[in-house]
Amino acid sequence: MEFSAQQIAGILKGQIEGDPEVKVSKLSKIEEGIPGSISFLANPAYTHYIYSTDASIVIVNSDFAATGPVKSTLVRVANAGTAFATLLEMYNQVKLNKSGISKLAYISDTAKVGDNIYAGEFAVVSDNAVIGNNVKIYPHVFIGENAVVGDNTTLFAGVKIYSETVIGKDCIIHSGTVIGSDGFRFEPSPEGAKKVPQIGNVVIEDDVEIGANCAIDRATFGSTILRRGVKFDNLVHIAHNVEIGENSFLTACNVVAGSTKIGKNCMFSGQVGIVGHLTIADNTIITAQSGISKSITKPGGVYMGSPAFDANKYRKAYIHFRNLDALSSRVDALEKQSKEDS
Repeated sequence: MEFSAQQIAGILKGQIEGDPEVKVSKLSKIEEGIPGSISFLANPAYTHYIYSTDASIVIVNSDFAATGPVKSTLVRVANAGTAFATLLEMYNQVKLNKSGISKLAYISDTAKVGDNIYAGEFAVVSDNAVIGNNVKIYPHVFIGENAVVGDNTTLFAGVKIYSETVIGKDCIIHSGTVIGSDGFRFEPSPEGAKKVPQIGNVVIEDDVEIGANCAIDRATFGSTILRRGVKFDNLVHIAHNVEIGENSFLTACNVVAGSTKIGKNCMFSGQVGIVGHLTIADNTIITAQSGISKSITKPGGVYMGSPAFDANKYRKAYIHFRNLDALSSRVDALEKQSKEDS
């Protein structure tokens, strides 16, 4: 799909400097711009590229002042970064605007399906599942019995939704993620480990995004819950009966053990591990590779280390840790001197 500079300026409410009829069909970085592409300049560190780029159109801030000849048509806007983000969003909407049900998809006769859905090849919607309006179900997605998927939700290829799972509106779930698999519960016995049946479910509220290859276990009883606005990176594991509070962010390789409750607006960096049956207060920040072994009850704290504690105290302690070799040498020298003096 092609757009002219005139059309783009109209969408972004910008001013054109150059050829208003030049057309573009792709997006590019300014340093990699080619004819037929559109780019943007927001970071001053990249200003020199505007004089060499071959991008047909470049979005710039309204106060940009060129100091040399520019080949590209410029579209001047109040904020070039925000304007380009708007174009990216529009591009994504066009690219992902799929509809229709493939002849190779299976939808149970007892399932309830809303309007304008997309179901790709080999997608499966099981008995008594409820699918909202404008839902996109990519190829090889499995949706189990009695599951619910809310309006405008997208399930990318290979997502597996177990039975009884409830997913809200405007959610995005990326490829390879499994929602509703059994929680890890076994009781030791003389005959060996006895599996505890997992009869709960998973509830995901509205506007949640889950990255690729995540695993969210169903509850033993009740529900494992992801509250509204939660965002996961790839490779996150959430165990049975965990609750993640509104608008919390978990990045790659986070693991949260069973029955832990995480508050609102928390931010966890990569490879954070949290043991079970804890409470994590609202607005908590946990740095990468930290291990949480005790509940955090004070909101707004920053924690690091394994086991983790207050980040400022950790940094001070780490200075001493890095100096341990020098301190050990000093102690050895003092002991030697003491023996010689005696």
